[in-house]
Amino acid sequence: MVQAYILIQTEVGKASTVAETIAEVPGVVKAEDVTGPYDVIVRAQAESVDELGRLVVARIQQVNGITRTLTCPVVHL
Repeated sequence: MVQAYILIQTEVGKASTVAETIAEVPGVVKAEDVTGPYDVIVRAQAESVDELGRLVVARIQQVNGITRTLTCPVVHL
């Protein structure tokens, strides 16, 4: 299982709507709107890195109101 945090910047005033929409996407564990340089932080999981990439590109980045994403895979050192 691969897990990642996805940091999302949104259009002004869209953070709450984006977080609610993304929270319904299969593979998303949690989506919360936050303050700071990013507007939404998502915790997601997938069976492989390729599947995680498809989740981000095909499902999450397609949500209206998103301007930029940064995917941070979780590592266990």
